[in-house]
Amino acid sequence: MLSELHIENLGVIEKLEIVFANGLTALTGETGAGKTMLVEAISLLVGGRADASIIRPGATEARVEGRFTEKDGEVVLARVIPLDGRSRAYVNGRLATVANLAEHGAALVDLHGQHAHQSLLGQAAQRNALDTFADVDLAPLRAARARLTEIDANLAAIGGDERARAREIDLLEFQVEEISTAALDDPDEDQSLEREEDLLADAVAHREALWSANAALSDEGGAGDGLAQSIAALGHREALGDLASRLRLLQQELSDAASELRAKAEATEEDPERLEEIRKRRQLLVDLRRKYGETLADVIAYLNEASARLGDLQGFEQRAAQLDAERKSALAELAKVEKAIGQQRRTAAPKLAAAVEGHLKTLAMNNASLAVTVGDDPGDEVVVLLSANPGSPMLPLTKVASGGELARTMLALRLVLTQAPGTLVFDEVDAGIGGTAAVAVAKALADLGQRHQVLVVTHLAQVAAAASTQVNVVKTVRAKQTFAVATRLDGEDRVAEIARMLSGGVAKDSAIEHARDLLLASGAKKRRG
Repeated sequence: MLSELHIENLGVIEKLEIVFANGLTALTGETGAGKTMLVEAISLLVGGRADASIIRPGATEARVEGRFTEKDGEVVLARVIPLDGRSRAYVNGRLATVANLAEHGAALVDLHGQHAHQSLLGQAAQRNALDTFADVDLAPLRAARARLTEIDANLAAIGGDERARAREIDLLEFQVEEISTAALDDPDEDQSLEREEDLLADAVAHREALWSANAALSDEGGAGDGLAQSIAALGHREALGDLASRLRLLQQELSDAASELRAKAEATEEDPERLEEIRKRRQLLVDLRRKYGETLADVIAYLNEASARLGDLQGFEQRAAQLDAERKSALAELAKVEKAIGQQRRTAAPKLAAAVEGHLKTLAMNNASLAVTVGDDPGDEVVVLLSANPGSPMLPLTKVASGGELARTMLALRLVLTQAPGTLVFDEVDAGIGGTAAVAVAKALADLGQRHQVLVVTHLAQVAAAASTQVNVVKTVRAKQTFAVATRLDGEDRVAEIARMLSGGVAKDSAIEHARDLLLASGAKKRRG
């Protein structure tokens, strides 16, 4: 529900804050006082069209903020309309797009009247309304469509036309053969080959360096002799035993290093043939990486993928035949499900139309005719048609000219349907009616207020009296500037406003008594409800 609304510099409103309650709230006031600006503000919050002409004269921008509370928390929507440039939208304080606002708004608010934001005008919403009314289970239809989509995707994936498939097979065969011939089994092969190439490329110099290093450790007067002399110098001095032990460990390590140097020097020989073999192998690995991946691991992975794809393509005929059979079965299942759902929708359509039409007759549209048309199976093309007067053609709701007739039709639909956004806003719903019809509209709105938060802009005293909350909008002039103020009415103030709505300031005493009677009667009905 809409719990708070904050407006700045919108039309005649300089600054306005309203806290809303559950149930039916009537927005009342003289014509031009600014009631419709409240509806305009809500429309802006939920993605309605913004126009700089609605900015209050003298202001640089208009701002609207609304706090909505739901079972799972709350959301704050905001819209800023500058004199120059595009409007800005915010969701919970973060910059958003108008599309984001519209997405949130579709789940939070529905506007009915002369405004563009009316969810039930969309074909998808009308189809959903029919499905809700008829309790249509769409799970089988979604599953059948998903299965067909999956099969078509698999058919497309295994290959296109015959020529394209043949070309791809030739390419993959060449690539698989090229990589397989290389017999890659070690992703780190190039690093080990690089070390061996470096050793063989300069074998003579490497061998000389190894012997020289060995001599420095092992020859007479070398490091080994120097270390032995150091150990002897310490002798058996117990106080220096730790140092002597360390030197003996170094002596052993030096001996091991010298042995390894000697063995490496003896094993290092020139091998031009092996060197050439390594260089060719490394160039092959470079070529493979250039074609198939940054690393040898990538090349090996590509080989696995290409082999699998080649297998699919080579087995195309068998796989395609299998998928074709599955597709025929899926199409048959889809047709069966579509026929059943289409029948459900066509059976329910006249029942929904009759239920809505029954409510229209109590809402001062006695001669209105309403129909719900359903297209071919599965009947996704659902359209609600209305003829407001005898002799008038049945037209889709989007082409109904009268804002009041459209709003009352939406009210009738909402009375029949159980699912709707938490907040419903009605403007012009009472246009051109009075007497018994006014009482019927008031009762319908009050009934709807038992299930939803309902905000209604009204000039009817009967509707205002039926509301659980009444907010009065008054226009004042100060220093040659117009200001709108909204006040929640209670007690005698509410009696006075309803009396004004009844009489327009004429016969005040009788109007006040009539206002008291209306409020008393509405209160009694609420208690009985």
